[in-house]
Amino acid sequence: MALFLIGDVQGCDEPLQRLLDDIAFSPSRDTLVLLGDLVNRGPASLEVLRRVQRLGASALSLLGNHDLHLLGVAHGARKAGRKDTLQAILQAPDRDALLDWLRHQPMALHRRVGDGDLLMVHAGVLPQWSVEDTLALAAELESVLRGPALADFLQTMYGNEPARWNAALSGSARLRVIVNALTRLRFCSAEGEMEFESKDGAAAAPAGFMPWFDVPGRRTAAATVACGHWSTLGLKSRPDLLSIDTGCVWGGCLSAVRIGATLQDRELIQAACPQAQKPG
Repeated sequence: MALFLIGDVQGCDEPLQRLLDDIAFSPSRDTLVLLGDLVNRGPASLEVLRRVQRLGASALSLLGNHDLHLLGVAHGARKAGRKDTLQAILQAPDRDALLDWLRHQPMALHRRVGDGDLLMVHAGVLPQWSVEDTLALAAELESVLRGPALADFLQTMYGNEPARWNAALSGSARLRVIVNALTRLRFCSAEGEMEFESKDGAAAAPAGFMPWFDVPGRRTAAATVACGHWSTLGLKSRPDLLSIDTGCVWGGCLSAVRIGATLQDRELIQAACPQAQKPG
């Protein structure tokens, strides 16, 4: 039995198929966690959703910002963007079943591997949050996404404020901080203030900010946090971090990592990807 993590697919179905073949993934034996952004920008978002859904309980996909954007567009909370490639999903005969499956996917996952904690999110974790905090806050958001208030929530999901976590937050402001941290975070301050304008690599941090995983005293530092979302960061593998968005949709690679008996037992498998869109 193997655990495989896969970075941002973003509608690139053919590389995903090749990668699953290369890792010899077996739904009856193995577990697959896709780290979010199954859809958008690539040419075959509908096919990706159908492929992953067909894998059943052996595959889970964290919700990324593009996946939530699809839900927002489908529920009329957001207009499709110029570079979006979501129309085939929205017009598909199985649209409702696919969107219902998507909204029941997790915001964060945890697995004990050997004597270590593996925390899986799409983008990042605020420095004030422990592993337990992250899972509890993700569960708050999941309950809304899976419940009758989904459409109302999507109307209030967008925005950059509040930019910092406060446990006293409630309602839409609380949920917005949670969703922004889990699906959009790259840089934040030492105090946990999030910055959303910069999309360059870690060395290009704006003044007063740093990559979220380098904040001193981060409460998840004893765990390994696996994430995607940050294609300009690229592959980054260290004891406390496994970042595997390697820019498939931009002509990079689609990356899978097999996690072994310990969190330091990692095998990287990659599939080359044709460029579906140009950055910018």
